[in-house]
Amino acid sequence: MNTNREFWLITGSQHLYGEDTLDQVRGNAEEIAGTLSDTLPFPLRAKKVVTTEEEITAVCREANAAPECAGVIMWMHTFSPAKRWIQGLIELKKPMLHFHTQHHESIPWETIDMDFMNLNQSAHGDREFGFIATRLKKNRRVIAGHWKHSGTQQEIAGWMRTMTAVQESRQLKVARIGDNMRGVAVTEGDKVQAQQDFGWTVDGFGIGDINQAAGQFTDSDVEQRFTEYKEMYHIPEGKMSDSSFKQSVLGQARIELGIEIFLKENGYHAFTTTFEDLYGMDQLPGLAAQRLMEKGYGFAGEGDWKTAALLRMIKTLTNNERTSFMEDYTYHFTPEGVQVLGSHMLEVCPTIAADTPEVAVHPLGIGGKNNPARLIFDGIQGEAVNVSLVDMGGRFRFILNEVTAVSIPGKTPELPVAKVLWEPKPDFKTAAEAWIYAGGAHHTVLSFSCTKHEIADLAEAFDIELVCIDDHTDLFHFRQAMKQLT
Repeated sequence: MNTNREFWLITGSQHLYGEDTLDQVRGNAEEIAGTLSDTLPFPLRAKKVVTTEEEITAVCREANAAPECAGVIMWMHTFSPAKRWIQGLIELKKPMLHFHTQHHESIPWETIDMDFMNLNQSAHGDREFGFIATRLKKNRRVIAGHWKHSGTQQEIAGWMRTMTAVQESRQLKVARIGDNMRGVAVTEGDKVQAQQDFGWTVDGFGIGDINQAAGQFTDSDVEQRFTEYKEMYHIPEGKMSDSSFKQSVLGQARIELGIEIFLKENGYHAFTTTFEDLYGMDQLPGLAAQRLMEKGYGFAGEGDWKTAALLRMIKTLTNNERTSFMEDYTYHFTPEGVQVLGSHMLEVCPTIAADTPEVAVHPLGIGGKNNPARLIFDGIQGEAVNVSLVDMGGRFRFILNEVTAVSIPGKTPELPVAKVLWEPKPDFKTAAEAWIYAGGAHHTVLSFSCTKHEIADLAEAFDIELVCIDDHTDLFHFRQAMKQLT
């Protein structure tokens, strides 16, 4: 999903120690950028070492104007007087990481002298730079550690992936197919504020637009998509000869083709549907929505455009790995603890399936349409984050809960949906109460490939508040913190 992106390493220094020192600084910066480019998910390009206010401001303006630059990494190799950075940082619009590192890994005790000390001053220079960034209230990520260490590289890689999602967000377009579900509050929101804060364009379309797009495909086109389903998913023995089953699946194939061509031709990256607006459609998009999520599109039900856009962003930063639209459905109270069963009526992304999904057709108690085809499966296990984005009136809020997905203890033959079972952190009572105090929605994005640190980077880049519920959450202090935010 992420192509044509690069990051810039901008190294700060000054002329106090002469041109030979600056030559060494340039060489060190190029070595670091070249080595890291081989290990990071995106190229890291060393820009010229900057020493004056004019050079600093010029490179910041250059980064702003470069569409391929997804973010800048700042490093003060020696000492760069921070007053020289003020105008550049004021003008810088691209995401920034302050990398607190040094070229050498260990101190050469037998040979260290003042020339070595003066050259390797990041312990000094980065603190000077850090002060001015804080004084200017500059949003950024700070990573401290040696550039050769794998843990440091992994942190930078996570930030890079997140910043590509930020860049994607600035051009993200959401197609609302139908309106919001009637009477629901949390799926509403300020679309103008969303475009101002995130860059999202959110547009509304009638269901007729999709029906028209779907109608242009021939029966042969639809059969070809059905063949693709047979190759990718499990279809139970005997179902192929069931004409009603096949007609339902073919219907979803046509819906998928229609929505996909509509999104592509109009440049949209995410979409919503609602079961209250299906005029002219014989079934609610189920398998069709799952398939499009599997391809990387953002989606949410009931017209929830915020979650659809959020899903697209997180799919971008995870390269579409193990990330889905989700909804808290019901609880499993046991003596050992409480577990949450997450699902949706139909639309859970197959990227979180533990095994090959099965194509199934079953009745749906709402919508008043024909039985919809869907993919059913149990979700994978492991550590994950559940993320919600809500409109608090004049501002947006991310709410995140770390969870551990566990195995589902039994078969659910009467519940033919894709589903995941998880245990929220730090425990159900604390997590549920904190989520409700924070105003968290019932729709979320569940990701096994994204971390709370990457969501924090998103929040920092957009200057949006983040509420995190994890192993360290204490409900008493959490409630006091919420009052400070309202």
